[in-house]
Amino acid sequence: MGFNMLENKVAKYFSKMKGNGRNPLSVAPRTALIGFLGGFTAIGLLAWLTDATQSAWMMAPFGASCVLAFGVWDAPLSQPRNIVGGHLLSTFVGLILLKLFGNDPWVIALAVGLSVALMHLTRTTHPPAGADPIVVIMEGSPWLFLLTPVLAGSLAIVLTALVINNLDQRRKYPTFWA
Repeated sequence: MGFNMLENKVAKYFSKMKGNGRNPLSVAPRTALIGFLGGFTAIGLLAWLTDATQSAWMMAPFGASCVLAFGVWDAPLSQPRNIVGGHLLSTFVGLILLKLFGNDPWVIALAVGLSVALMHLTRTTHPPAGADPIVVIMEGSPWLFLLTPVLAGSLAIVLTALVINNLDQRRKYPTFWA
C-alpha cells in the first residue's frame, strides 16, 4: 500500500506539468508595432547616451524590460514601480553579496534567490531584474553601477514607456505608480 500511495503522488505531481490550456497570447499587429517603436527608442536612447557620455547606460536585462514595458504595458510587472524598484533592489542585493562574499557560483545563486524573494515582499517584482545580480556579480561591478546604468537606465525606459505607450489612445500607462 505504501508503494501505491507514493506512485499515485508521483503521478499526480507530474500530471500537473501536462498543461491543459491553449496559449492565451493573441497576435496584435498594433502591439507589435508599438513594441518595436518602444524597444527601438528606449534601447536606442540608452545606446546613444552610452556613446555620448562614455558612461554605461544600459545592460542586457533592459532589453527584457522593454518587452514588458511595451508589449504587456498593462501588466503589474510592467509598471514604473516594478521596473525601477525591481532593478534597484536586485542590483543592490547583488552588490552587497558581491562585496561580502565575492563572486563564487553560490553567491550568484543566493543573490538571485534573495532578489526574487525581496521583490515579491516589496511588491516590486520585475522578472528582468532577476538577472541583475548575475550581471553585477559576474562583472564585479562597483557601487556606482547602481546609479548608472541601473537607476538612470530604468528611469529612461519608464520615461520612454510613458511617452510611447500613451501615444496610443487605447493605452493608459501606467496603470499604477505606488
